[in-house]
Amino acid sequence: MKKLFAIIAVFGMLYFGASINAVAQEEPTDTTAAEEVADTDAVTTPIEEPEEVAEAEGGGELHKQIKAKFIEGGASFMGAVLLTLIFGLALAIERIIYLNLATTNTEKLLKKVEDALESGGIDAAKDICRNTRGPVASIFYQGLDRADEGVEMAEKAVISYGSVQMGLLEKNLSWISLFIAIAPMLGFMGTVIGMIDAFDKIQIAGNVSASLVAGGIKIALITTVSGLIVAVILQIFYNYILSKIDSLVNTMEDSSITLVDMLVKYNLKNK
Repeated sequence: MKKLFAIIAVFGMLYFGASINAVAQEEPTDTTAAEEVADTDAVTTPIEEPEEVAEAEGGGELHKQIKAKFIEGGASFMGAVLLTLIFGLALAIERIIYLNLATTNTEKLLKKVEDALESGGIDAAKDICRNTRGPVASIFYQGLDRADEGVEMAEKAVISYGSVQMGLLEKNLSWISLFIAIAPMLGFMGTVIGMIDAFDKIQIAGNVSASLVAGGIKIALITTVSGLIVAVILQIFYNYILSKIDSLVNTMEDSSITLVDMLVKYNLKNK
């Protein structure tokens, strides 16, 4: 079930990215046609072009403006930034689903295990843990499975398997942090390349003209803004996942200590 949710999230993100790229590929044809019409009408109506642009910007919806900025930033770098957002969000959503499914009512589980130890012994407690999902129940099962060898062996099994569960909880976090670092780097790279292109235009023209380089500089800065936005979004998800993992780890440690105390009392009663 957890893998199914992760696959659905990945396909959803990829579909969203593909739709934006499709719009990005269709839009330039319209803009070039609009530029040709504007060039033909420039002699007769030179003042209409700024007014039309102002009306389009004022009446455009938010998603249309985002698509327009995406197209202005360039398909290469903006597409790379979008891919980091898609894969980063897919991994973050998969981790959130996994951690939510791993969360259990620990107090209720401890009560069931304690009652099972008093009524049916180790085997009954193992059945309770086997039928309960989550890392806490898995750790309890490993400790109960070694309880016949003594409390010390059960405690070692709990500690060892607790480390294994921590590794499973932290799975794919390194990839999310990698996307957080890559997104602004791609944005800065697009900005630097855009600035180089702007200076090339200055060199070809032979003079510095604001109208000559302003458009190129604006387009170059769009990639930086996009990369920073992606990094901020992924960082929020990353910090939420870390806080969720810390909460689960604290619960596992506290519950493991309680389980060891239960096993000590159980052995003392049976002696």
